[in-house]
Amino acid sequence: MIREFSFKTSDNELLSVTTFQPTENKNDILNVLVFAHGFKGFKDWGFGPYIGEYFSKRGFFVITFNFSHNGIGGNKFEFTELDKFADNTISREVRELIEISNAVKSGYFGELDEAKIGLLGHSRGGVVSILAASKSKILSAITTWASIFNLNRFSERQIHEWKERGFVEIMNARTKQKMKLNLALLNDIEQNSNDYLNVEKAIIELKIPLLIAHGKEDLAVSVSEAEMIYESSDKNLSRMILINGAGHTFNVQHPFSGSNPKFENLLEETHKFFVNSFAK
Repeated sequence: MIREFSFKTSDNELLSVTTFQPTENKNDILNVLVFAHGFKGFKDWGFGPYIGEYFSKRGFFVITFNFSHNGIGGNKFEFTELDKFADNTISREVRELIEISNAVKSGYFGELDEAKIGLLGHSRGGVVSILAASKSKILSAITTWASIFNLNRFSERQIHEWKERGFVEIMNARTKQKMKLNLALLNDIEQNSNDYLNVEKAIIELKIPLLIAHGKEDLAVSVSEAEMIYESSDKNLSRMILINGAGHTFNVQHPFSGSNPKFENLLEETHKFFVNSFAK
């Protein structure tokens, strides 16, 4: 069963949420997956709904949602809130992911207070999931797909021009939109990278199982970033898998035109990881 929610955050932003509930054993749900999309991503992009259906068919209660400032508004497939996108920060996304996870335990999504919760994050959603998991005590496992490790992904020249102009524009290759980023994101990274957004420290402090998955042909995020995540992790709790011939979205496109063997392999490995992690 698929349901749509509007979840109000602590600062009164509304998050668009979709939940996928198993049709069988719906009164005995113990496993929850929360999917965090990446930069210029959204819950209904390409594989988002497919992820919800895939894991719900295998007994998971799946939550997908849009971060409040990801740029998606009333039209769930188009970036129409570019003003919010311009002021988004990583700290905001970490907080919102934690609040969604806490809502599971508080009963917002039904009687799931005894549930084990896992995070599944793609691209920037991967590092947001790592940061959220390091600060939350209620999570049981985390998987990252094509996650970044480095938050500051801009050259010195770009940063100088950003500060001079007060904004920077990036091109969305899919929609051809110029998407503005104000200083909020840069300030957040520069001011908080040593504490709240210290990725290496967050990984070291993780006390739950971690699966790191990355496509070997990822041109958007280098495999080296997956390797940095793994090197910082507790090897007794972590595992890294590299998928040959797979790119940043594991060869899935938007609009969704179907799955493929690389992505199905990733889903299978992710499913086994969560099942094994939740059984411990």
